[in-house]
Amino acid sequence: MTSWSLRGLPERARCLVMGVVNVTPDSFSDGGRWFDTSAAIRHGLDLVAQGADIVDVGGESTRPGAARVPLEEEIRRVEPVIRALAAEGVTVSVDTMRAEVAEIAVEAGAALVNDVSGGLADPAMPRVVAATGVPYVVMHWRGHSHDMDSRAIYADVVTEVREELAKRVDSVLAEGVAEEQIIIDPGLGFAKRPEHNWALLKHLDRLAELGYPILVGASRKRFLSRLLAAPDGTARPFEECDVATAAVSALAAAAGAWCVRVHDVRPNADAVRVAAAWRAGGAG
Repeated sequence: MTSWSLRGLPERARCLVMGVVNVTPDSFSDGGRWFDTSAAIRHGLDLVAQGADIVDVGGESTRPGAARVPLEEEIRRVEPVIRALAAEGVTVSVDTMRAEVAEIAVEAGAALVNDVSGGLADPAMPRVVAATGVPYVVMHWRGHSHDMDSRAIYADVVTEVREELAKRVDSVLAEGVAEEQIIIDPGLGFAKRPEHNWALLKHLDRLAELGYPILVGASRKRFLSRLLAAPDGTARPFEECDVATAAVSALAAAAGAWCVRVHDVRPNADAVRVAAAWRAGGAG
């Protein structure tokens, strides 16, 4: 696989694993479980013990239909968690759409800014990221959670997502972000229907043509719960989709993804290692 050297982030001869810490009361998969600061810190350390290379800390739910939280509340949620984990030597990323939160998070020790809006939600974000010099995830995004499902209209989802990502990358480069800071994310589940997500996963190679590392976030998303629905059509509970998530992680890693973002780390850490061995065997 392509070896990526990103400032402040681990380098491995395999796909990386990013573990999720939602410091929120309402996230779709584990809302409230890690809302307490101490619980969130313990969970972040547990994820590292299970094999996470990066811990992604977020204080605002992006589940479909979610309302935004006030700036001050988002900062209150994430800053102490990031500071404590970074002090323990954990490589931390901050999951935020706000430039001010990103700036405070980096000051607290975050090594990566993961912006699901790709700089569209806060025009100041690219300039802040450029000034910090940390890697920056530019995700494909068409709007906030309250109306993103209405924007899931594509004639050719792979081509359109690729073109829209390329435009966002050009925009953040124009704001001063360096090419070596950029990571791209196809935004699975964000203004995407199940068929769109599967097409993007099938054609990660088309996104790789843009020349940047790719982050894939499929963990516990609705398209997996619907795939695994019961015979009566009842969707599988999100927390019972971790085996399917690991399967996607193995496939994404085998296709050359730089990192997978997951809730249940251990099976996904195993999955990316299996994918790395499979790729190495194919080169023999």
